[in-house]
This record gives sequence, C-alpha cells and structure tokens, in this order.
Amino acid sequence: MEAKFSNGTFIWILQIAKFDISQDISFPAFLTGALIYLFSVLCNGIILTLIVTQRSLHKPMFYIMFSVPLADLLGITTILPRLLIDIVTQSNVVYYPTCVLQGFILHLYGGSVYFILAAMAFDRYIAICKPLRYHTIMTPFTVGGVIALAWGLDFALITVLFALQARLPKCKTFIVNVYCDNMSLLQLSCAGDITVNNIYGLVITGFMQVVGVGVQLYSYVQILKTCLTHSQSDAKIKALNTCSAQIITFLLFEIVSTTVILSYRFQNISPNTQKLCGIMAFTVPPVVNPIIYGMKTKDIRNAFTIVFKKIKGTLT
Repeated sequence: MEAKFSNGTFIWILQIAKFDISQDISFPAFLTGALIYLFSVLCNGIILTLIVTQRSLHKPMFYIMFSVPLADLLGITTILPRLLIDIVTQSNVVYYPTCVLQGFILHLYGGSVYFILAAMAFDRYIAICKPLRYHTIMTPFTVGGVIALAWGLDFALITVLFALQARLPKCKTFIVNVYCDNMSLLQLSCAGDITVNNIYGLVITGFMQVVGVGVQLYSYVQILKTCLTHSQSDAKIKALNTCSAQIITFLLFEIVSTTVILSYRFQNISPNTQKLCGIMAFTVPPVVNPIIYGMKTKDIRNAFTIVFKKIKGTLT
C-alpha cells in the first residue's frame, strides 16, 4: 500500500502528532497507560475465556456477547501500545500502510459497537417477549447469521469508506491526530474532490446510529411493556438484569463519543486535552465494559466464581 503524491512520487513514512509533555512525566504516563492496557487485556480475556470454556455460558446470548470483549481488545490494542511507544521514544513516525491499517481497525471497532449491541438487544427481545419460541428462533444458524451480519455489514461499510479515501492523491506527510483515522488520512490530500467522502461518511454514521439505536430502542420498549404487563415480579427483575449491562455499555459509548466530538468544538480546550479525549472512545469502554458485564450479568459472575474456586482448590 502506498501513498501517492500528486506529482507521482510515493511516501512511506509519515509524521504523526504527539502529546506535548515533558520528559519528566513521559515514563509515568507510559506506566499508567501500560497498566490500563494490561488491565483491559486481563479483564476482557477473562470474559472471553469464560464464554469459551464454561458450558453454563454456551447460550445464544453469550455467543453474541463474545463479540463485545473481542471488539474491545481489538480497539484498545490498535491504539494504545503504539501511542505508548511514541510517548517514550518521541519518534512520532508511522508507516503509511500501518497508518491506514490502524485507521481501518479503529473505525471497524467503532461501527461494531452499534451492530453488536443491536444484535444483543434483539436476542433479549426474543428471550423476554417470546420466551416459548426463543430456542426455535435463536437456533445456532440464526445466532451465527446475526453475528456474521453484524461484523460483515460493519466491515463492508468501513471498506468502502477507506477505498474512497485511498483513491485521492496525497501531498502531505503530517497526521494531525495522535492516531490515524479516516479524517486525518483525508487531510493528507491536497487535490481531488472529497465531497463524496464527506457525504458517505455522514451517511454511514447516520446509518449506524439509526440501526443501532433503532433496534435497541424498539427491543427495550417491547421488553419494558412485557415487564409492566407481567404479573410476576421475578420476571421483571430477570429482564432488568439481562438488559442493564447492554444499556449501560451503549450509554457509556455514546457519552464518551459525544465528549470526544464536543472537545473539538470548543476552542478554549488545550490540544493535549483534545488528544486525550480523542483516545477515550477506544480506551474507556474496553476498560469499563468487562467490569459492567462482570457485575451485572449473574451467569458470568457464577462462572467466574466456579473457576476461581477450582483454581484456588488446586493451589491449596
């Protein structure tokens, strides 16, 4: 993959923006970031391992949920290690193919959140509103199809987004953000009409919001109606427990994303704060989500307790 200048030459190495911090705090910043990354990898890895190894979690709900920690690991691994290396080495250079790959995966992660949570909301809707038909509807084929649709649609949309960006000639070598994304790659161009890029970017952003929010809103409204009309209070508690983690996860992602957008709208915010807000969308959810699912999902808590007791028993 090459970045083509308007004069026909090619560039491979790009300069990338960096945090304006002194050498005195570069190591503490690196250590803090490394601990955050290791914590995220550990927690998400535990969730993934439990879903794979514990038979009690071999259910449609958890097969779909498997994509959440997987996507979180993909997102935080794509952005944080390289950023931490730049903080320590102060090199702040990136190869163009690596930059494109990072941008592609980060956009893939962002889009996957909407589609995966929509798939989980659909599963909860069937489980709570149509309990007698749940196993008939949520067959292995249906579950596999829902997961493939979520990832496949996301992959197709992001592929077209980056294909539109790649067609433009490049004549700049500075990435204005501390990580690579579609917008920063577009800003390397100095010729060509980017109207199509801007329109398509807005269209897929709106589409993801409509599908993600629409499916979840419909599902949870129907679930709420079922709870309110159900005579047994334990059914209401079960519904709230199984849905609360997904709702909190979605609200967290929306709040963090909105904070990132607003940080670039106010001129009095320092560049370092804007850059820090920019990476929040790829670091905060991967750190907090496994805690949410561990606390709010009873089956995961029970599976973890069983495994922990087994490990403890073998060590004593």
